[in-house]
Amino acid sequence: MHILSKNELLCKLDIPILRLVGEEADRLNRECYVIGGWVRDLFLERPSKDIDVVTVGSGIELAQAVARRLGRRGTHLAVFRNFGTAQVKHGGLEIEFVGARKESYSHDSRKPVVEDGTLEDDQRRRDLTINDLALCLNHDRWGELLDPFHGIDDLRDGLVRTPLDPDITFSDDPLRMLRAIRFATRFDFEIVPETFEAIARNRERIRIISAERIIDELNKIQLSTRPSIGWAYLQRCGLLQIIFPELQALAGVEIKDGRGHKDNFWHTITVLDHVAATGNRNLWLRWAAIMHDLGKAKAKAWDEKNGWTFWNHDYIGSRMVLPIFRRLKLPLGPEEKFVEKLVLLHMRPICLADEGITDSAIRRLLFDAGDDIDELMTLCEADITSKNPEKVRRFLDNFKLVRQKMVEIEEKDRIRNWQPPVDGIEIMERYRLSPSREVGMLKDSLKDAILDGIIPNDREAALRFLDEKYRSLGLPAPEGENPAGE
Repeated sequence: MHILSKNELLCKLDIPILRLVGEEADRLNRECYVIGGWVRDLFLERPSKDIDVVTVGSGIELAQAVARRLGRRGTHLAVFRNFGTAQVKHGGLEIEFVGARKESYSHDSRKPVVEDGTLEDDQRRRDLTINDLALCLNHDRWGELLDPFHGIDDLRDGLVRTPLDPDITFSDDPLRMLRAIRFATRFDFEIVPETFEAIARNRERIRIISAERIIDELNKIQLSTRPSIGWAYLQRCGLLQIIFPELQALAGVEIKDGRGHKDNFWHTITVLDHVAATGNRNLWLRWAAIMHDLGKAKAKAWDEKNGWTFWNHDYIGSRMVLPIFRRLKLPLGPEEKFVEKLVLLHMRPICLADEGITDSAIRRLLFDAGDDIDELMTLCEADITSKNPEKVRRFLDNFKLVRQKMVEIEEKDRIRNWQPPVDGIEIMERYRLSPSREVGMLKDSLKDAILDGIIPNDREAALRFLDEKYRSLGLPAPEGENPAGE
């Protein structure tokens, strides 16, 4: 991987606000360094607006001095005395200031005991070598690189490893296991064997990490260019069984009478990569991709005629979404409903493409999917993972016909987010009915008649249909009225 040369680095480091930080550190007679992710991304020529500055001494004092120099206009200073840190926001940048420190941990917590330390102490406590690079901001050492654990070499070689013994690193703070996997996914780097093996050995330690911390890392993996890298690492090291056992349950192939089904875990993460390859950054579409086949583990069955079957896995999977969202601390509002809907509907377009495209089926799909129809179609197209190019071409061509037919039907019938031209309240008023099974029957029959193309989607046709349906139910006309036309 290409990384910046020394001269290129010094040019990119030379920005006014970092010069100012260095000047204030010199005035306070403090060592001062920019460190961590911003330095890593600087070498990789990736944009970053979050800058971490570490100083030997009080980070809060240095932040206050910098804020005074910048002036009140366009500058915001936030001080977090309990953590010994401060943040300065200015010109679209966020600079975090902290004093160099060393840490020690107890076995049952990832919260360390913190003491003042040297820069070397601060670098030793960090998670990965590629996040351990420091550049000096003091005038007489401007741009000097401190890289005690050869993070530059790991950046160049595309490797993820810990600065110290990985067993200690991951046992002290088990969240670092997920961070290692997340960075390997983000940069398409390889986790070195000794680091990966330590993740596998320490996987049970993840149980002391809160669900909120875990899901933050999983969401970042989900939004990567190739999220399958992260999910494959999670599966191989055993963390997946602890964090997301429903997905782990899809792994493996069972063979009976010489007939096996595909490995549904690998199929699932391939579908996820297909969604990511479209450039769609909708996090919840990506969660729908990772959950779309979860029901297969429970639905799997064998019969002599059909071999392996997964009947109703879409319905079974949709019922699994809410409990999983609750456990993983994912949001339970429209995001959960969206994922549940796509899991439930993900087989519908495939069946249409396979069995034939009728106007009635398109209307029902548009009605059930509503505004989420485009995301549903993206998921369904991503779901074609066959290694047979002819089969893939045939399904994708049929999906193009489905999309074309949807446009035609929507222009004509306006079914997406459709509401019936006569609602339940008007049905009760027209026929003098109380809330009852009969009202539901009338509503459902009207909806079916419009979606099946029996009547047009307009009010007059709907009223005529309802009058006829009312008569067919054999209900008496309201006293003094003849709403059914008799």
